[in-house]
This record gives sequence, C-alpha cells and structure tokens, in this order.
Amino acid sequence: MTLMGFQLLILALTAGFAFAAPTTVRQTHPTITLDDATVIGQPNGTVVRYLGLPFAQPPVGDLRLRLPKPVSPFNGTINATTFGNQCIQQIFPAVDLPSDVPAPASEYLTAFVTPADVPQSEDCLNLNVIVPADAHSKSKLPVAVWIYGGGFEIGSNAIEPGEVVVARSIEIGHPIVYVAINYRLSAFGFLGGSEVKEAGVANLGLHDQREAFRWVQKYISAFGGDPEKVMIWGESAGAISVALHMQANAGDPQGLFRAAFMESGSPTPSGTVDNPYLQSTYDQIVADSGCSNATDTLACLRTVSTDVLLAAVDNTPSFLSFQQINTPWFPRADGALISNPPEQQLLSGPTANIPIVSGNDQDEGSAFSFPTLNLTTDEEFLDYVHSNYYRNTSREAVEKILDLYPSDPALGSPYNTGDNFTYSPQYKRMSAFQGDFIEQAPRRLFVQHLAEKQPVYAYLSNFHKVDGIGAAHGTELADVFGGGPMGDYLIRFAATLNPNGDGAFEWPRYTNSSPLLLTFNDVQPELNLTMDTYRAEGMAYLTKLSLADPI
Repeated sequence: MTLMGFQLLILALTAGFAFAAPTTVRQTHPTITLDDATVIGQPNGTVVRYLGLPFAQPPVGDLRLRLPKPVSPFNGTINATTFGNQCIQQIFPAVDLPSDVPAPASEYLTAFVTPADVPQSEDCLNLNVIVPADAHSKSKLPVAVWIYGGGFEIGSNAIEPGEVVVARSIEIGHPIVYVAINYRLSAFGFLGGSEVKEAGVANLGLHDQREAFRWVQKYISAFGGDPEKVMIWGESAGAISVALHMQANAGDPQGLFRAAFMESGSPTPSGTVDNPYLQSTYDQIVADSGCSNATDTLACLRTVSTDVLLAAVDNTPSFLSFQQINTPWFPRADGALISNPPEQQLLSGPTANIPIVSGNDQDEGSAFSFPTLNLTTDEEFLDYVHSNYYRNTSREAVEKILDLYPSDPALGSPYNTGDNFTYSPQYKRMSAFQGDFIEQAPRRLFVQHLAEKQPVYAYLSNFHKVDGIGAAHGTELADVFGGGPMGDYLIRFAATLNPNGDGAFEWPRYTNSSPLLLTFNDVQPELNLTMDTYRAEGMAYLTKLSLADPI
C-alpha cells in the first residue's frame, strides 16, 4: 500500500528542479499534436512536461461508480503546463505519537497523509507525460508508466518528480518517456459489497489504470514513446496494482505492457469483494449518505454530493486507524477483473510471463503500527491479530504467531536496533508481523512462484533509514526519484528488460535454488547480495494462514 511516498525527501530532492509556471503560454513552448488538438508543454532543460491530459471521461454524475469511458478525441488548443486535479482523498485521523518518537519519524508519518498541493475533484482521470526535450514522433523510446501508492485511499500523480527520472535516463544513455496516472480512490474507486459486484463495478481504480494503459497505446507515439516498449511500475498500492494487472485477463497483458517493476507490493492476502467486512462498509456508506431507503442504493450513491460521499468515506477505517492495514479499500476478487483472491489466483491461474522486478524495504511495517500502541500484552496482541486479520482461523492456529514473532524488541522492527524504539511492549512485534503479513511474505511467494518461468529480479532496500522507524515503507522512493542507484537500475530495466549494464554492480536473476536479493545499504558496501531466507518459518506460516483465510 504506499503510502504516498517519502514526500519530505522527495520535495527536498526536487527543490533544485523547479519549474517556473508561466503566466501566459508562449509560442516558444514545445507542442505536439493529438487528434485535432495542439498540446502545449512545459520545457525545462533536457525534458518537457505535458501535464493533466485526460485519459477517460470525467467519472461524475451518472458516470460515478461506473467503469471508465474512453476520452473523446482531442481538439482545439490544450495548455498542458499545470497539473490536473487529483482524485478525492480520504481524510485521515491524527495519530497520537509518544513523546519519544524521534522528529524524523514524526515528520515522515505526517508526509504519509499530506496531499499534494493540487485541487481535488472527482474529475481527476488525467495523466502526465514527461519526455526528453529532443523526443519526436519517430523516437520510439521505452515508456515507464508510474502508478502511485497510498493504500488505495490517498495519492496523486503530482507528487513524485518524474522529470528527475527522465533527466537521469538521458544522462546515463537510456532515454525513456515517463507517464504518471491518476485513479479513483477509496469508495470512489474501490467500493465493495454484493451490490457493487452484481453491477460489475468493483475495483474501478484498477479499471481506471487499465484505461490509462490503453490511452498510452493510442497516443504515446506522438510524444516519442514506443507503445510496444511499455513497463508498468508502482510503489505500494501502485505495485499491488501492477501485480494484479499481471494476473488480469488470464495473465494476458493484451499488448499493454512488456515488463513490470514493483516496489513494496505484490498479490495481496485479500479476499472477495462481497465478504462481510466489505458488505458492512457498503451498508455504512449507504446509511451515512442517506440512501438506506432507496430502492437502488448504488444509483442513489451516484446522486449525492461529493462532500456527502466523502464524509461517509471519512467514517471508514484508514491504514492509520486501529484496524491498520486491514482497510476496506484493497482490491479484492470480483470474479471478473480479479478472478479469485490474489494469492490464490497466483497459485492456481496464469500470470503474465514478462520480466519483473519486485522488492521490499527492510522495515515495511514500522510506519503502520502506531495506532495499536495501546496493545501491551501477548494476549492483547493475539486477540487483535485473530480478530483483525485471521477471523476465520482457529485461535490455536493464530497463537503460533506469538512464537514466530516474539515480543523481544531486539527481534522486532525496525530491525537491528536492539531495545531502541520500543514505543510500547508490542510495537516492534506488531511492526515485524505487519510488514511480513502484507509485504514481505506476499513478495516472497510471488517471486518464488514466478522465478522458474520468467526473468525475475528481487531486491531488499535497507537504506534511507528514518530515525525511529528504520528503512520504512516508501523510503526507497527518495533514491528512485532522486537519481540514485535504484533509479538507474529501473531505467535500464525499462529500456532493455535487464537492470544490469553500464558497469553497475551485477544484479543476478532470482531463482529458487539461488534466491539472491540485490541489497541497498546505508553503510558500506552500498550494494551487496543477500539471501532471501530471513524469517523463513514465520513468513511461510503467515502465507499458509493467508491462503486459507484472506482478509
């Protein structure tokens, strides 16, 4: 799930890459032609940005809670020099942090839920295209399509600085085109319940992404991109989305992409879109929106104001609520786009046979585990995990987790910090469990299952640590979008389907006989290889429970 990314570092990184917004559009600005339209871009040094381009009709009015419709042909003059609207964001409750949480960790958690300084609207299905300044319609450059994270509740294509990635791609001799898309969030994009399933409108945010992929196929050549060389790429919720697109359509990419890069996200241990939890969430939103007495509650939800629906959403759990990462907004199996619960689908159905990169941050759960600091005993931890994550599993089976993830803070996350950062007796245990439950164990299952069938590269990020929460979820973004080594590997992978080259430290393919992770470190050596065998017994057991009892 991202969380949005390490925004404070990202903002610092981009401070020197600012764009002066023109008050008027001058003819000296670069242009391209889409259909019958002239699109005006914004130049800066070696790159040009085309911002806020619609890829689908606005999902407003009767198009709310419906599948996205293709955008109408472009005409006229389009000023693409400012960001388009971001999608409606869920408002998060404040997290009451202990006084001993270091300031960097507190700032990081604040950045999680700080939206971009861009207007919010339901009319938000737009994308940004960033290209080398000398690109033209015959350039046929590789294309990287970015899907942001945010737990499927928050996020925007205006946050991460794609211009840094494109500029860096030019510097290292592998120029690429960068595309960043918006998609509907929370109840606007991932409403569950039997009514939603029966109407065929589940997982709308994923359908938005798919529509954006189709837009790329139709139009990216005009920007200098090659529609046959598309890599889809995301972090957290964005990476989960990428993995689910690999599973969709019986594993057939339909020519929409040829590679995938996933930062902290894999097929999740989530269940069905009409399970009791999601049905109760749907019923609550219907009631809070004043639609309980409607003959067709879904139709009624299309008529209420945005503010009313958003207020209903704000009454539901977020990933910083007591339920933590068990929110109602994960994509779940709908029998259509997602045939079966994702982890079960991974083992039983085909997945796109394409080269992939998939990895994790070391301390994936540390940023999520503050809302349960009031859980202080083994019994309270067990009750929570049983009632929140494994509701249909016997208490005795869940109890084994206590042994596999002990309360000893020296064994918890943030790892390798001894007894430091023990904000409560169960915090570091909760952090270790949640990081493996939602991130590490699903990633390991994913790469192990695919490694013998297709090119797989896996990594572990143990750098850009934040004092108090370690190499937390999203910390690698500062490197990817800051011109660092992980970003260089990503660029080469997008361009050549192999992350290696240019004299870089060799990143071997992941195999089950040699499950090597390229490991990024804050200390020397900056890069080394480690084995993907840590916490093997614990992760295997969580996977066993999750396959039988998905959330």
